[in-house]
Amino acid sequence: MKKLNEILGTKYPIIQGGMANIATGDFAAACSNAGALGLIGVGGMNPAMLREEIKIAKSKTNRPFGVNIMLMHPDADEFSDIVVEEGVKVVTTGAGNPGRYIEKWKKAGITVIPVVAAPILAKHLERVGADAVIAEGSESGGHIGEMSTMTLVPQTVDAVSIPVIAAGGIADHRQVKAAFALGACGIQVGTCLLASEECPIHENYKKALVKAKGTDAIVTGRIGGTPVRILKNKMSREYIRQEKAGASVEELEKYTLGSLRKAVFDGDTDMGSLMAGQTCGQIKEIRSLEEIFKELMGE
Repeated sequence: MKKLNEILGTKYPIIQGGMANIATGDFAAACSNAGALGLIGVGGMNPAMLREEIKIAKSKTNRPFGVNIMLMHPDADEFSDIVVEEGVKVVTTGAGNPGRYIEKWKKAGITVIPVVAAPILAKHLERVGADAVIAEGSESGGHIGEMSTMTLVPQTVDAVSIPVIAAGGIADHRQVKAAFALGACGIQVGTCLLASEECPIHENYKKALVKAKGTDAIVTGRIGGTPVRILKNKMSREYIRQEKAGASVEELEKYTLGSLRKAVFDGDTDMGSLMAGQTCGQIKEIRSLEEIFKELMGE
């Protein structure tokens, strides 16, 4: 089995998660320069912004980088053309089925790697031409599925013949070894990179991560069917309280609308959405990307 770094042409078998409002061209380039595959995340962007961020990444690295497209985004169709026009080499996708774009992307020589939360979706995506899949367990930060990484990865490996990348609940070398033991060819990480010197989030967000215990990463939106894992704070507690009391989607949106931006840009740790996975309990300090990647690989 080929390792992910052999497939992507990177130093390490690591993909940086395409986190909305965080995965900028600058950050993607920094991750690529440190040996992983950096990703630009389209969450929070419009088409003009995506073009600009791709240009920034190209100007700051000559190593491979990719773009993560959230398929629920209203501009997904336009984003699907931009990655072709700009010569992006890797596209990962989330929140939906990229089937209608795959043929166009493959013709352009793009490696297509969708994120999946269930083996059945991985099987379907293999049939429509995906090159690999990222099996992301529910330990991860942000939008999550039901299955844990420990169960999702081996079941996905058994379901498909394309490479499987493990994500969710990976922040040190022990978990990387476990991912390989489960049959993955590489890993995708997000939460542990938030506490990097290069990550563009507000210092307050980084401090909250360093302070957090694993049990502080809780899930909002379970009842309404839109589960999102974030750190405990005033906003998340109030959201869950209102959700249990039967609040409408509109009422709950008052808490979440713009809340990620509040956390990332304003450093509002009370009312911001501090997206983080359960590995937040392993983050003890703010380090360089190079140190984080070396530690993940056991160097």
